[in-house]
Amino acid sequence: MSSHISAAARVRRPYLVWLVPVLWTLALGVWGLSRQNSVWRDEAATWQVAERSPGEIWHLLGQVDAVHGLYYLLMHALFEVFGASTTTLRLPSVLAVAVAAGCVALIGRRLAGPWAGLGGGLALGLLPAVQFQLQEGRSYALVAGGAGLSTLLLVSLIAAAGSGTGAGVGARPGRRTWPRWTAYGALVLVCALLNWFSLLILPAHAVTLWWAGAGRRVMAPWLLASAAAVAGALPLILFSRTQSGQVSWIPPLTWHMLIGPGVLLAVGGLAAWADLRGGPRTGLPARLTAASVGLPLLAVPLLGLTAASLIQPLFLDRYVLFSMLGMALLIGAALSAAVRALAPRYPRASGALVPVVVAVSAVALLPVALADRSPASRVDDVLAVAGEVSALKRDGDAVLFVPAARRDTALVSPGAFAGLKDIALVRSPAESGTLKGEEASPARISAALREQRRVLLVTDSGKKAKPSASPADRAKAAVLRAEFTVVEDRQVRGRRVTVYERRG
Repeated sequence: MSSHISAAARVRRPYLVWLVPVLWTLALGVWGLSRQNSVWRDEAATWQVAERSPGEIWHLLGQVDAVHGLYYLLMHALFEVFGASTTTLRLPSVLAVAVAAGCVALIGRRLAGPWAGLGGGLALGLLPAVQFQLQEGRSYALVAGGAGLSTLLLVSLIAAAGSGTGAGVGARPGRRTWPRWTAYGALVLVCALLNWFSLLILPAHAVTLWWAGAGRRVMAPWLLASAAAVAGALPLILFSRTQSGQVSWIPPLTWHMLIGPGVLLAVGGLAAWADLRGGPRTGLPARLTAASVGLPLLAVPLLGLTAASLIQPLFLDRYVLFSMLGMALLIGAALSAAVRALAPRYPRASGALVPVVVAVSAVALLPVALADRSPASRVDDVLAVAGEVSALKRDGDAVLFVPAARRDTALVSPGAFAGLKDIALVRSPAESGTLKGEEASPARISAALREQRRVLLVTDSGKKAKPSASPADRAKAAVLRAEFTVVEDRQVRGRRVTVYERRG
């Protein structure tokens, strides 16, 4: 019994409940952070844009990627201060998920007890979707961190409004809460500027408010803060819709794409049921539970993205990565319910349940963790192919990219392409306000190619290579096929470098 009391006392220390998950998530994040010094095409977009000037970034946003504008500006500032590297590229995502884990822990502790907070906070970093984005140089993890903070604020505001017995939460006025509502609205707006699909958190929070029986004193400021956030993001939403061609590659929604979300919702529903059976925590509104916060946070964004994808194909789970906070919160609540059920008969076992479950889960998910930290976890690697180019090139050689978007490897590793002539390029990506630059007409490319003796072609490898619909790319292929011979061909991590020499 004494060991159980000791374990319970330790976990009830507030700073341990959130500090342990934060440190755990940071450790998961920095482990293998460079992914064997690999960078894939999405991260290459972040890298090359972050190295541009603010004026050049603004010029780009008028053409493409307006939805990522705030993120690009943030990464530009970080690259300026800390230099361009895989650490600078990915560490913001690690820190953001660590913040999210701390928020889950604090919410879980408040709503379902210390074991719920500790279990949920530790579970977040282990979820496969989170592990993948934990070390990704894109904005989705940052949105998850902001979602954790906004949800923590909402829970504190509902709890501060009172128990809500009879008249509903908010029946009794509390202390002044406008600074927290302002912070809530600002967080939702910043997340929307990072990725406006994050606004799906608002209907999730609306369900939580309804479930918790929130009264006018909570609903009114929430509506005001939410409306302000939506209004602030609306210009970006409307403008980015003019660039919808950027997501035209996303496949239409199919049944097999819904298997993963369906499993998540089923598991989340079972965890919510286990939490509700445990009853409300003392000192909180009767209907404010881990289930009333976690289940809407998990289900509503997933269902909202699914509904939107029926109109236009948009279903990519990373767009609603923040919904995994709801999954982690529900897992923590279910673990807490299990601890309470075991405690009367098996006090020692109950005190060890959460650490043991987390340890077993970490071991079971080790193959996933190792795979996510390998270069093979992404479609390609722009740094590896740059190394091959550096080894194969000779001064004065020409270089071609098919499709033109594969020029990203030269933008991220310009030193590897020093001495090569990009004979198709007429305006650089920065000058043209694009990610891939502006290429010459097919006739001009063909003429320039006929003047070369040796050409390096950078393209996709194996099954990832697709016939290009671009007239310029077809002209490149026609001249190379008719007048050149392959003398070297190397494939590495999703990319391919082929060396051509003129016949005779």
